[in-house]
Amino acid sequence: MGAARRVDSYTARWRKSAHRVRNGLRRSGVDYFRGDGSDWIALAALLLTVPAIAFGTIVLPVWCAPSMLVLPIVAGGLLLRPASLLGLYAAAATALIVESVVLGPYTQGPARVTPGTVLTVAACGFFGLVVAQFRARVGVPWRRGGTMLFDLRERIRVQSALPQLPKGWHREMALRPAGGQSFSGDFVVAARTNGGRTLEVVLTDVSGKGMDAGSRALLLSGAFGGLLGSLPPHDFLPAANGYLLRQNWDEGFATSIHLVLDLETGEYELLSAGHLPALQLHAGSGRWEEKSGEGPLLGVYDGAEFDPGKGVLAPGDVLMLFTDGLVEAPGRDISEGVDRLTGEADRYVSAGFEGAAWHLIEAVAKDVNDDRALLLLCRD
Repeated sequence: MGAARRVDSYTARWRKSAHRVRNGLRRSGVDYFRGDGSDWIALAALLLTVPAIAFGTIVLPVWCAPSMLVLPIVAGGLLLRPASLLGLYAAAATALIVESVVLGPYTQGPARVTPGTVLTVAACGFFGLVVAQFRARVGVPWRRGGTMLFDLRERIRVQSALPQLPKGWHREMALRPAGGQSFSGDFVVAARTNGGRTLEVVLTDVSGKGMDAGSRALLLSGAFGGLLGSLPPHDFLPAANGYLLRQNWDEGFATSIHLVLDLETGEYELLSAGHLPALQLHAGSGRWEEKSGEGPLLGVYDGAEFDPGKGVLAPGDVLMLFTDGLVEAPGRDISEGVDRLTGEADRYVSAGFEGAAWHLIEAVAKDVNDDRALLLLCRD
């Protein structure tokens, strides 16, 4: 009995110790990524440059001007926390005072401390403080912020990659964010399921565009990628709708189209959540046909139902999925945009659709201030 109590006591103490260690590691990690870690090395280095610049201004006035104090101030705005930055500003102000006293009012040339010099240094200090406060509010250190954005952009690109298809099939996708930005509200997730026999592709258009919709698109693409292939095809859109409703976003809706394609027979189903119809080119007749299912927007109301539309891709047929940025324009009906898109696509019928997705976006929606995505599936 006593041995059991001792074991329980040791276990409790071990758990408390482990909890403290985990909390300490978590706190230090959070502090690092929030930019709250120690910045004393950068502060010390910048503080040393201030008297060096002041000394150079007095000794070598031709080579070192008082306005050079903006250099450590700008670097401090990028590297230091706001509290440390104020200390650097105090050192720079002291250096200006010392320079003006030592050099005197009769000094001529670039070494003279003029009111313009003081205003220039003060203006740079103000903007540096704004940058430092923004970094502190966002919680991303300057030295890692660019890396994080690059990593997010690459994750979106990787998640939008289409899987390899068996011989006899060709697929390609092109995505162009609004305004030439790196982030888009349009995204694609795809997977081969059913032992590789079935291709499932989901093209989604999140409300908003560009950077405004980029964060929501990244979150949804990760969630949709986890759902795709984990659920039966007819359960995907209801699950995606429920997930979107639980986010409680102010702009919480999205359109989506879900393609389920049998790569052996060419038979497919399209389930749509308020998305534009797909377009199928029939090789026999050379005509384009709209194909779609029926369903409401994602994130509007619970219990939504999505009825599939069915079709078959025969040899030589082409299926095209796209977002509204390719066919919508102010003062123009969507049907006109669809006609223009199919007219441009007809040019690739004889030569093949290799590389056509990007060129189609260039041809019909090059300067449109909206996200544009186009997916092509061809059966040879």
